[in-house]
Amino acid sequence: MTLNPPASPPGPRAAVLTVSDSGSRGERADSSGPAVVALLREAGFEVVETALVPDEPDQVAAWLIRGADTLDCALLITTGGTGLGPRDRTPEATASVLDYRVDGMAEAMRAAGLATTRMAMISRGLAGVRGRTLIVNLPGSERGARENLTTVLPVLPHSLRLLRGDTEHLAGRDS
Repeated sequence: MTLNPPASPPGPRAAVLTVSDSGSRGERADSSGPAVVALLREAGFEVVETALVPDEPDQVAAWLIRGADTLDCALLITTGGTGLGPRDRTPEATASVLDYRVDGMAEAMRAAGLATTRMAMISRGLAGVRGRTLIVNLPGSERGARENLTTVLPVLPHSLRLLRGDTEHLAGRDS
């Protein structure tokens, strides 16, 4: 008789938002959003929603508020709208809904990106917290999104535990 092992509980809840005018109009296929979803699932996250919206700060802010306050996601990722383009306002929309920023994550992502492209220095993405939800802005290019997410993935489990109230720091854990 073969017994199925009990299903492991789902990982932390996450959602991914792609911010792109051309993508929202169907003029460009979104490759960064699916790449981010794949990395998150591989890391054990339960991705509960994906969406694609135009570069409209009000729509970005509304999605982030819903993801944090209604969907109870531990992690919200945006991809796109972080450059110097005239409609790139994802960081401003994100900042408008945050309780506080986590500047070290954004700094680490830009620093890691500089190893492969000088363009990383013009990325304006940020990271911060709303309630018990961590929000991270990634670049809109698939390569940039992958590189930036890969940079912060190792610290996400500990960060999310802290946000959920597990503030015990044990030697050797989460190093």
